[in-house]
Order: sequence, then C-alpha cells, then structure tokens
Amino acid sequence: MIIRVSELQGEGMTIDDPAALGWSFEDRSWRLDGIHLRVGRDGADVVVDGVAEATVPQTCGRCLESFPVAVRAPIDLRVVPRPSVGDTIELSNDDFETDFYADDQLDLGGILQTETTLALPMKPLCQPGCRGLCRGCGANRNLAPCACPERPPDPRLAGLRGLSARRDR
Repeated sequence: MIIRVSELQGEGMTIDDPAALGWSFEDRSWRLDGIHLRVGRDGADVVVDGVAEATVPQTCGRCLESFPVAVRAPIDLRVVPRPSVGDTIELSNDDFETDFYADDQLDLGGILQTETTLALPMKPLCQPGCRGLCRGCGANRNLAPCACPERPPDPRLAGLRGLSARRDR
C-alpha cells in the first residue's frame, strides 16, 4: 500500500484491516493475520506506530522441517524525506527507528515486510525439545530413534574431559 504523504491530514489514518493493505509481503507464503497501525504526520516526517501479526513459514534450525511461526511485530518508526543526492545525514543512536520516503510516497508494505522480518526468531525451532538430525545417518531424531552407534568423543577435546571435576574441588 502506497500512501501519499501530502494527503495525510490532521489526525492521520488508522489501519485495522489486513485486507485494506492488499498483499503486503513479497513472499506469497507469508500471511498478514492482523494489523493495527496509526500513520500520522509530524511536519515533513511521518510517524508509523502499531503492531502487525503474521504467519511466516520457517525451517527448523535443528531438524530442517518446515513449520509456521506466528510473528508479532511492534512498529514504532519515523520516516523522513529522503535527502537529495549531494546531502549527507549523520544519524545518532536515537535514529535507528528512522527510515526514508521519496517522491511524497510512503511504501507501507515495505515497512511491514522489514518489521516482520526483524521480528522473526534468529534460530527457529519447530519445538523447544527438537532433537535434530543424526550426525551419522542424517535421520530426523524427532520421528524415530536412530540406530547409529554413539560416536566416540573428539580426541582433540581429551584435555577438557576432567575439567568440571577439577573445578568443583
């Protein structure tokens, strides 16, 4: 959804219906489940705040199975006009929630895409106790126990073997 900044008047606008945004994500498998956004002006700047809820397919970091993740992305963003090519802008620590718009157009779909991506887990797990893949045969240990023999410990770590016992003395 593209918003013309010059058309934002007074109180701005509130968006509570995901259907009002059309398709917000580049990846068609992502689904916007809920939205509550307030878009308003502060001089030439635009302030966007609220929350977006989405369902995003992820791949487990241990067993490589696909599963859906429910994401709740808080949005608190100040969008300023893009400076001309020759201008330089020095950002302070408070400016990490700052983005730019150009040609009097604010791309709300791009903001939702970015904020939802930032809210995704760093290492997605299909379940907290995921057992992962067997290092020997590659079988998913969540589905069936693996019949591979236990691997001997790495000989390079032999010097660390008694470390915890020596530390407790």
